[in-house]
Amino acid sequence: MIHDMNFNSDRLKKARIYRGFTVAELADKIGCQRQTISMYENKKILSPDSSVIQKLSAVLEFPIKYFYENDKDINLGTTYFRSLLTTNKRYRNEQIQKIEFVSRIYDFLNDYVDFPELNLPQIDENATPEEAANALRAHWGLGDKPIQNIVYETEQNGIIVTSFDTDTDDIDAFSQYISNSDDGNDLYIIGYSNNKTSAARIHFDIAHELGHICLHDWSEDLESLTKDEFKEREQEAHNFASAFLLPATSFKKDVMRNPKSIPYYTQLKRKWKVSISAMIRRSFNLGIISYDEYQMLYRVLQRRGMRKTEPLDDSLITASPSLLKTSVQLLLEEKVFTPQELIDELAFSYSLSLYPLEIEHLLDLPKGTLNISKVIPIPELRLKNTNSD
Repeated sequence: MIHDMNFNSDRLKKARIYRGFTVAELADKIGCQRQTISMYENKKILSPDSSVIQKLSAVLEFPIKYFYENDKDINLGTTYFRSLLTTNKRYRNEQIQKIEFVSRIYDFLNDYVDFPELNLPQIDENATPEEAANALRAHWGLGDKPIQNIVYETEQNGIIVTSFDTDTDDIDAFSQYISNSDDGNDLYIIGYSNNKTSAARIHFDIAHELGHICLHDWSEDLESLTKDEFKEREQEAHNFASAFLLPATSFKKDVMRNPKSIPYYTQLKRKWKVSISAMIRRSFNLGIISYDEYQMLYRVLQRRGMRKTEPLDDSLITASPSLLKTSVQLLLEEKVFTPQELIDELAFSYSLSLYPLEIEHLLDLPKGTLNISKVIPIPELRLKNTNSD
């Protein structure tokens, strides 16, 4: 049946980007010229030999059928990356491609599972980051208390959260807007790096991306922004995150007791699940400490080696994303699909053929969740007694 279908050059490019290969690296791995891969991707060679397809499938670890499927339309809006100015575009594109696959799987799951609806307040375009943060807290009913589980709060309000593996520490987190998921509703996906395991850092990364969602235009081309314009957007998202995680009135009441003590900030970190450095910065922004006191505290952090690794980083925990993986587990437990049927339906109706391990990786499913191997029952036999009397 595959022989009657056309090779999809776009799928080759997406698979290559997803695996983080350059054109030259992929050509080297399958034993051909760089120009040949470029000709495949640019439709200069419309139908690669079957032996080449097999090599591409093996190297890129995608089923052969994947390269013959037609993509359903999907409109990816702006992708906001923290550290955009220092992050290699290759790494950014790798994560963007991952999010496209995640969004396609979401569209599939959304036809069977009742996901929380997107629940965001209307925020005036001239609102300050502080005002926007307060509006989101009020809309989500969070009051002015510490947020113990920002992943849960975000997912329960209709925003997909996922974590991702990356070979670089330059990517902390990113957020993606998708304007035409199959149900016609807006979809936001927030991803954060598995390289950052501290609850305080994860909380701030997610709050930072929520700042972009609440404050910024999702149709602009970030690559066209000047360095100063991009830094301004990042600072706004940063200020939003500080205000969202550390609401002015209640945090100020806490920190005023001893605002120039690193050990005291360590105690507050356990309560607020926000880094010491972020709390010191918030204290300065709220006028609790002077600029000289702010700099002095940062020098103390530097001397004690606490700028990268702080106390409690290895003990404070937060929940991992669960919305997507729980939906898959629900479909399997309720026998809506067997693992094989789920994989087949994703390929047949949603044009996305992936190996089980890849889906498990994308959705952070426990390894073996989609194990499709079947145990063949073996009849009970025993050896004949060949001993003669």
